[in-house]
Amino acid sequence: MTTNPPADGAITYAVIDLSVIMHNVRALKAHVGGPVEVIAVVKANGYGHGAAEAARAALAGGATRLAVARVDEGVALRQAGLAAPILVMGYAPPDAAPFIVAHNLTATLTTWEAAQAVSAQAEAAGRRAPVHVKVDTGMGRFGLLPEEAAAFVDQVAALPGLDLEGMFTHFAVADEPAEASRAYTRQQFARFTDVLRAVAAAGHRLRVRHCANSAATLFHAETHLDAVRPGIAIYGLRPNAEVAPPVALQPALALQSRVARVRTLPPGSSISYGRTYTTTRPTPVALVPVGYGDGYHRLLSNRGAVLINGQRAPIVGRVCMDQFVVDVTGIPDVKQDDTVVLIGAQGEARITAEEVARWAETINYEVTTSLLPRVKRVYLPPAADDVR
Repeated sequence: MTTNPPADGAITYAVIDLSVIMHNVRALKAHVGGPVEVIAVVKANGYGHGAAEAARAALAGGATRLAVARVDEGVALRQAGLAAPILVMGYAPPDAAPFIVAHNLTATLTTWEAAQAVSAQAEAAGRRAPVHVKVDTGMGRFGLLPEEAAAFVDQVAALPGLDLEGMFTHFAVADEPAEASRAYTRQQFARFTDVLRAVAAAGHRLRVRHCANSAATLFHAETHLDAVRPGIAIYGLRPNAEVAPPVALQPALALQSRVARVRTLPPGSSISYGRTYTTTRPTPVALVPVGYGDGYHRLLSNRGAVLINGQRAPIVGRVCMDQFVVDVTGIPDVKQDDTVVLIGAQGEARITAEEVARWAETINYEVTTSLLPRVKRVYLPPAADDVR
């Protein structure tokens, strides 16, 4: 997927195909089947794809709810006109309660202070605020321990102004296929279902019980419950780069730039800071105006590659803040302003976010979320027959 550069002079840009996000959500919805809701996770600027745009595409594809990590992310979605339920999955301090209630966000409660604050704010507004409770079943991060959850739910349910709508947990290794990891996921799920039984036995009816992230949505059908909560998968990226998903996901994002200069360097020419690469022969090189100031990792120095004219051109020398150099030996007719593909396809060749992640010693999540605001987002609208 390559497209012409924006008309505003931007030279490095991410192209996001909203039809692909819709396709991925529809595929995930079909995979979970039945009445199971899809909560589309659009935190961290929609994993770098643009939160509001990704949210709209996900809802058009069949998601019924959205999820973010922080209150300000939810507020931004409301200000962008999104009306669907928005769950704030992370910590929200008591002083965030006015924003939660004013913008009709669904808070995650794990402390009595936050519960009281949201309750008081909702009561003052004459409303009931939907809330979820998070249980830490083995992630070791945010959430109540299983033995704390039932008593906390009793307390929360007694507060005026709150609608105790849901409960959730999060899996640590649902993306890993090793039997030990699968066993740990089963153990986490068993802990969660034990808590759900205790809460139900106490007379509390939870309408939205959810625990399945992208990996569990794809690989652990028993965890789907009332809703699944995919993030990386809705953007067409794999939860585990080495494991093919059972659903035909398509990557929604391509990262493109253009050739800024072409020249041939003589033997013995060093390239970029630190002189980490020196030519040994006359070497045709092209300058690419992308760098770590755009979120393209410095670890890609002397490791990564780009596509020019449908062929791979390896990075030579260090990636700088704004630019790097590639060797275009064997690639004919490279010219200034030719399209450069850093992530995506050009002709028959492709560079995936997973491949870039391997070069940078990280994961595909970080590759796309690292893309900074200087990288202009260009959105391809859904095709007419995609809008239903």
